[in-house]
Amino acid sequence: MTNTHSHQPVLLDAAIQAMQIDPNACYIDGTFGRGGHSEAILRQLGEQGQLYALDKDAAAVSYGKHKFSADARFHMVHSSFSRLSEVASRYELMGKVNGILLDLGVSSPQLDDAGRGFSFQQDGPLDMRMDQARHPSAAEWLASAKADEIANVLWEYGEERFSRRIARAIVLSREEAPLQTTSQLAELISGAIPFRERHKHPATRSFQAIRIYINQELEDLRQCLQQSLDVLARGGRLVVISFHSLEDRIVKRFMRDQSRGEVLPKGLPVPDSARKPGRLKLVSKMIKPTAEEIKTNPRARSAIMRVAEVAA
Repeated sequence: MTNTHSHQPVLLDAAIQAMQIDPNACYIDGTFGRGGHSEAILRQLGEQGQLYALDKDAAAVSYGKHKFSADARFHMVHSSFSRLSEVASRYELMGKVNGILLDLGVSSPQLDDAGRGFSFQQDGPLDMRMDQARHPSAAEWLASAKADEIANVLWEYGEERFSRRIARAIVLSREEAPLQTTSQLAELISGAIPFRERHKHPATRSFQAIRIYINQELEDLRQCLQQSLDVLARGGRLVVISFHSLEDRIVKRFMRDQSRGEVLPKGLPVPDSARKPGRLKLVSKMIKPTAEEIKTNPRARSAIMRVAEVAA
């Protein structure tokens, strides 16, 4: 098997450093992709260390099983990180994992493969599913969704201010023929928007929104974050790399809320010592790529990493 689509992990060194890897401990890479972070973690592990990698993309799973087939420390699991607790229970890892790494969003191989339908820069089938066994695809959803539903998705997940114009154009267009390809959708969006933003394709926000909705990315993230609290061991670290404000907002609020401890009504005569403490401890402020990394890997420019640790 050959890897025809390269992937350069973002914030690789910073993420590995933030994990504070114990050579004999257990870790989870919740977003395997093409294994850049997993490979770096394995280099830090000793013979007793274990790494469980999850991905809902069958192509990523197949690649991972082939790449690390000879490494007994590595375990490839075909699963969304939204089922983190289920996977941890299956392998008897609840409360025993020393670190969880999440590198959110779509991977470079998925973007670069026209056949997956994630990018408007190449013509391909309008699919956008990370797990192609699930339905609907983007084409299937756009063929039946009401205009208001489409507009709401474009606004909520893409912050597209011309969401209603685009939604109406999609509904009118499908009366003649269903949208089947990425170029058809991109051209339709370009025609529906009255003017362009500098240095941004008119379809950028809409493609992001549809992809997030089809894959339920934000809901999966919320579920994974909550489950991580019971999967991680005391002192275990949660490291999350996000690429747009919607993801980062969820991560930031989760870590902040879980670090505050029990919130009681104002004026209640309860000393701080009697409040339930927070389950997480914030390790650092947000971490961004250096100018040098962005220069060598432009896809890193919007990345933000946040790190928290389970309270002892």
